[in-house]
Amino acid sequence: MTSTDGVTSANGECPRIIRTLIADDQEGVRRILAAQPDIEVVGEAADGLAALELAAELRPDVALVDIRMPRMDGLELTRRLAGPGVAEPVRVVVLTTFDLDEYVYPALRHGASGFLLKRSGPALLVEAVRAAADGESLISPSVTVRLLRQVTAPRRPEPRSAPVVPLTEREVEIAGHVAAGRTNADIAAELFISPGTVKTHVASVQRKLGVANRVGIAVYAWEMGYPVPQ
Repeated sequence: MTSTDGVTSANGECPRIIRTLIADDQEGVRRILAAQPDIEVVGEAADGLAALELAAELRPDVALVDIRMPRMDGLELTRRLAGPGVAEPVRVVVLTTFDLDEYVYPALRHGASGFLLKRSGPALLVEAVRAAADGESLISPSVTVRLLRQVTAPRRPEPRSAPVVPLTEREVEIAGHVAAGRTNADIAAELFISPGTVKTHVASVQRKLGVANRVGIAVYAWEMGYPVPQ
């Protein structure tokens, strides 16, 4: 087994390459990502419209999107890249200097796979890109949920309405575990069920809530006041 800067290959092959688009005007972001063996910066844009056009042309695996940009802000760009109804969504990690609830919740509702404060540092930036590129596991305990808790800790938003198709008692329980940052394997061990059963429940919760990924489940669980294990 080989490992390079946290990227592990079980068979000794080169790590996967995560094709990443940067919608941000800070040169430091490119330098950090370009230094990673498994991340390729395929394009850069300083405004939202240019980023949207590049995303359509390049089809990156992950887009890093700044909240404040000219011509189209990061929230609208996120909605167009990853929001409900997008035929071929791009996994988006939102970058911002501002840890404000009015940015966090719309970004995640628009389909963002992560929300990262720029002051979090290079290691967390790289981890966020890798987490977003993990396919089904679009949220990781060490990245998105911890940031969600940190940013939303000062105050809780008003609860949103219940889904049209109500969650079962088990689904509410699983949603709480997702909000706590637990993986499917963690939840399975805790509830004495199989990981496959957990995966089925998670997919059902996503469908009923109309959210794009596990981040959306976590946001909903926090807003509705579901029990979140410590």
